[in-house]
Amino acid sequence: MVVLSFQAVSFSHCCSPILRGNNSSNIRCGIAEPSGVPAPLGQKTKYNDGLFEKAFMILFARKMEKFAANNSKSQSNTKGGNGAKSLFDYDYESFVDVSKRVMQGRSRLQQQQVVREVLLSMLPPGAPAQFRKLFPPTKWAAEFNAALTVPFFHWLVGPSEVVEVEVNGVKQKSGVHIKKCRYLENSGCVGMCINMCKIPTQDFFTNEFGLPLTMIPNFEDMSCEMVYGQVPPPFEEDPVSKQPCYADICSIANPSSSVCPKLQA
Repeated sequence: MVVLSFQAVSFSHCCSPILRGNNSSNIRCGIAEPSGVPAPLGQKTKYNDGLFEKAFMILFARKMEKFAANNSKSQSNTKGGNGAKSLFDYDYESFVDVSKRVMQGRSRLQQQQVVREVLLSMLPPGAPAQFRKLFPPTKWAAEFNAALTVPFFHWLVGPSEVVEVEVNGVKQKSGVHIKKCRYLENSGCVGMCINMCKIPTQDFFTNEFGLPLTMIPNFEDMSCEMVYGQVPPPFEEDPVSKQPCYADICSIANPSSSVCPKLQA
């Protein structure tokens, strides 16, 4: 997800205006629910993805596919059932499926390394160094990246908003509140959230780009807080390291374990 910040200047806003009778516009950002907001907990939110969203789903899924374990079910779902995916075979569910197959047979650190390699493969040579020059770890840089996150991460996490947070005793608008994370909602997997999104994204911003980022998922309501400018804690000191599975919705959950098995290896 980090690559979007660096490439943001290449795209227009992902939300599209819907014209009303009085020629005013109402912004609807891909949510297909009648309410225009994510579905309640326990229900899966419906999205109406446009070309912008689908382009990134295809990009990420194809990059991750070479690291994914073979899956006869996913291959049989391709057009023609011959296992060869075309661009039109990819949607959000297939993107999540690829993520699940990347997890198979890999330790927690190996999963995170795959995400790092995928992110680096999508950046031009020297991009991290350029990012450090453009966005040194200042209040302005943190707030700017928070503002970019809302439109350009929408395809991945769903609707979000910039919020005020306190970093090192200073109040600033460098926080992003994700209302109900689409990735967590669709995967239903604590391990995927932490190993394939939270930790590698934090590490990439903090260590590759030099702009600290802490992500704080709420597994009670599937929301998440992103705090740019805040140094993330070591994994062992992070409360998520002790998070149990979603026993009722995760297909690979271990209900007898007090901690998600994907966080222990």
